[in-house]
Amino acid sequence: MAVYGRVEINASVMGGKPVIRGTRISVEMILRKLSERATEAELLESHPGLAPEDIQAAMRFAADTLAHEETILLGEAGA
Repeated sequence: MAVYGRVEINASVMGGKPVIRGTRISVEMILRKLSERATEAELLESHPGLAPEDIQAAMRFAADTLAHEETILLGEAGA
């Protein structure tokens, strides 16, 4: 299944994790590296198949996924 043209979900690639199309670079890995203060330049240098647009697509995919997520809070009994 294609998402945004650059991010895809395919059960036969990385167990169905969202990845950059045509690679095994997961959206999760990109976000983790960015959260660890890796720069876009560092990501591009360490992953030659990655383009700046791929990084933007990964962030957009994650934001859109969270925007459509529903959270159900379960309280303690009697609370």
